[in-house]
Amino acid sequence: MSLLVMTDRTLATTEATATTAAATTARGPLICRPIAFDDIPRQTWDRLLGATAAATPFSRWTVHRAWWDAYGSTAHEQYLTCAPATDAASILGIVPLMHRHEEEPDDAATATALRRSTRAGTRVRPDAKAVFMGASYHADYATVLCDPADLPDVADALARDLAGSPDPVHGPMPWDVVDLRRLRAEDPARAALAAAFEALAEDAGWDVFEEVEDVCPVTTMPDGDWDDYLATLDKKARHEIRRKLRRAESAGEVRFELLEPGAAAVDAFIDLHQARWGAEGLFPDTEGGRRSRRFMHRLAELEAAEGEGCQLQLGRVSVGGRVIFATVGFDDGTTCYFYNAGMDPEARDLSPGVTGTAAYLRDRQAAGRRRFDFLRGNEPYKYEWGARDEPIHRILVTRASGT
Repeated sequence: MSLLVMTDRTLATTEATATTAAATTARGPLICRPIAFDDIPRQTWDRLLGATAAATPFSRWTVHRAWWDAYGSTAHEQYLTCAPATDAASILGIVPLMHRHEEEPDDAATATALRRSTRAGTRVRPDAKAVFMGASYHADYATVLCDPADLPDVADALARDLAGSPDPVHGPMPWDVVDLRRLRAEDPARAALAAAFEALAEDAGWDVFEEVEDVCPVTTMPDGDWDDYLATLDKKARHEIRRKLRRAESAGEVRFELLEPGAAAVDAFIDLHQARWGAEGLFPDTEGGRRSRRFMHRLAELEAAEGEGCQLQLGRVSVGGRVIFATVGFDDGTTCYFYNAGMDPEARDLSPGVTGTAAYLRDRQAAGRRRFDFLRGNEPYKYEWGARDEPIHRILVTRASGT
């Protein structure tokens, strides 16, 4: 039996299916084939990423590579390519998946305290074998890589693949749940995946659920300058930002600088992050903290190698030459993704959180950005900057024995 939670997805899926019907007839149905992440041609990954409607920096090859280099022992790869049955080389989609138990015995040792979900969601038994989006521990968004026109066929191929016998490479144990998280509300992959799973649910004995997993507060700035943006904020928030900025500026020049994404910049960010958060931060002296350090260093190394295509941004804010705030995020040319920050707890008189965030946003606004994504979590400070919640969704497919 199937439980379906739908709004306008049926119409959207019908329209997309009609658009691609002729092409599907000509090439036949797509087939999913397992592939090791290392064997996916980088050119193919980047081509499909560029065609993906809801792509974010979290779907970049560099993020997946860095994640597996740091966290590879915590999950098993299950990447799939989708191509016509008669032409495996014509890859039209990449479905980045991994599998593991919903909870592993060493999760407590390898996890860190920040970036946990603010919503409980549907509970799944801890020992369930779960299929997740690949490399998703540090990802705030995830999606399928393909052209929107091919999404219905890619989603159908995935559902059929998961309805079949397990890939021998991944062992004989079938999955208990497919737990696809971090799907943006406007991502057409969300509707296509839900529709594809629903189409097979009755015959396969699945239940299909869709729910809001979390929210990402996003600020959209109007055209204009810093004062035009501040004018859109709540009166109290606007007053506090101006007051704290003036106090910091009276102590010296407030300056935001973008740094080369190298080891020194990463270490400086980590030092300030840990100075603020300590054991509750991402980088404590634990196995989880050490993995987080490896991830950040590897990501910086890989992004630096992208040259002008680098989207990772490390920044610092100083007041009178004293560094009080450090940022790490992404910038894809349209949106800034505020991933995390660190600050000097000894600089309380300079309000490093407000001063640093203001300097960062002001600099990126001057560079032409209008959209600032504070990413997953509903921490109160985000709304002081005018952020509005944008939901991220979870599609959960269960068998009778999976929950």
